[in-house]
Amino acid sequence: MSDGDEQLLRGRVYGRDHDDPNPGPLPHQTYAVLVGGPLDGLLLDITGWRPEEIEDGVALMTELGRWPGGRALYDPRPPGGPGVVCRFHYSGDTP
Repeated sequence: MSDGDEQLLRGRVYGRDHDDPNPGPLPHQTYAVLVGGPLDGLLLDITGWRPEEIEDGVALMTELGRWPGGRALYDPRPPGGPGVVCRFHYSGDTP
């Protein structure tokens, strides 16, 4: 991924349309920061998730990973900033 691609993703919410006029976080929502891997810098909306759902980590669909159309795997880590209850760190890709 190029530096321009990385800048485009930073501060955006995973799953929002790339041409959304407001792709950033919304007030009163809870987010996890994605760290490393193909989705580095994106925010994941985890509003309403139970603690055990967060502890399970996530497998997020992406065209940017090792297998286009596959999933990037992220595992939870401790909190990281206002409105962010945790960070999900990249742990690999799966088809």
